[in-house]
Amino acid sequence: MPKQTFFNLPEQKREKLIDALKREFSRVSVHEASIANIVKSAQIPRGSFYQYFDDKEEAFLFLMTLYGKENKKRFAEYLEQTNGNLFASFSLMFELMIDELVNGNQYHFFRNAFLNMNHKIEQAFTSNVKTDDFKTELDYYAKWVINDQLAVQSKQELEHAFKILLAVTFRNIIDAFVKQLTVEEATQNYQIEIDMLKNGLLKSDSSS
Repeated sequence: MPKQTFFNLPEQKREKLIDALKREFSRVSVHEASIANIVKSAQIPRGSFYQYFDDKEEAFLFLMTLYGKENKKRFAEYLEQTNGNLFASFSLMFELMIDELVNGNQYHFFRNAFLNMNHKIEQAFTSNVKTDDFKTELDYYAKWVINDQLAVQSKQELEHAFKILLAVTFRNIIDAFVKQLTVEEATQNYQIEIDMLKNGLLKSDSSS
């Protein structure tokens, strides 16, 4: 997370720095990004950057966390709308995200992010930077999801179900960028995999 000095900035200066970060991370990946370009665009001294962030990776992860927090709010709304239907909520969330990521004005920023995806970026994107961030939310999710719709009997199983669905979601987003898929193509591919998970891969009359 940024240092407190960043949050103490006037809103206009803070937004100007955020815009400068987005511009540079849209141009190249975080590893290739230039702090010199960021401070020039934000019109701040180079030393000021380090008063706000430890390094450029922290600045990048902060941007991803902002988007992750917004997605959490949206996902909670979808759970309520679908009365706890986990698969429908993920499908709605994916359709919204893929449209924003592929057709939105931050296409290059997210393309660089997903094509260089690692564990830290994934945690930031889901706003689960701290180890216990997700576990503290399981009680809320459980009240919607652990019901007669799913073969999920505990919060531990629910946690693994989320991890599986998130893995499928991230891989499909990455595929969309790598293969330059349209929103329709990406959504269709994602829905096929979601339906396969929902219906199970083992025939109902098959013995173990």
